[in-house]
Amino acid sequence: MKFFNRSENKKLRKELRLNQPKAEQVLWQKIKAKRFLGIKFRRQHGIGPFIIDFYNTELKLAIEIDGDSHFNEESLQKDNSRTNYLEKEGIEVLRFTNTDVYKNIGWVLEQLKIYIENKIINGKHL
Repeated sequence: MKFFNRSENKKLRKELRLNQPKAEQVLWQKIKAKRFLGIKFRRQHGIGPFIIDFYNTELKLAIEIDGDSHFNEESLQKDNSRTNYLEKEGIEVLRFTNTDVYKNIGWVLEQLKIYIENKIINGKHL
C-alpha cells in the first residue's frame, strides 16, 4: 500500500489546497518555493491515512497549524493519535496555532529555524 499521497486522498488534498485556511496561507507564503532556509516544504501532503498541512521529506518534519476546532476533547484525541502515528513512522511534528501565525509569525519562523538548525547540527537529517 502506498504510504505517501495515496490516490484515494488526491481529491481531498486538492480541495484542501484550494480552500486553505487563512493561517495556513500566511505561513505558506513564508515557506513555499524554498523561501525559508532553502528548504522545500509541501502543503497538504498525504502520509499514511493523514493529510499534513506542511511537510519536508528530507527532515521528516510535519508542521500542523491548529485552529479553534482543534481545542475540544475529541479533536485533541485525534491530533494526539495523528502525532503518535507520525512519530512511530519517524516523522516529527511541530504544532502552531492560528493565533501564533496571525499575531507572531516572526516567532513561528524563529521556532522553525531553531528546530531545523538543531536537527541539522545534530546530524539527524538525510
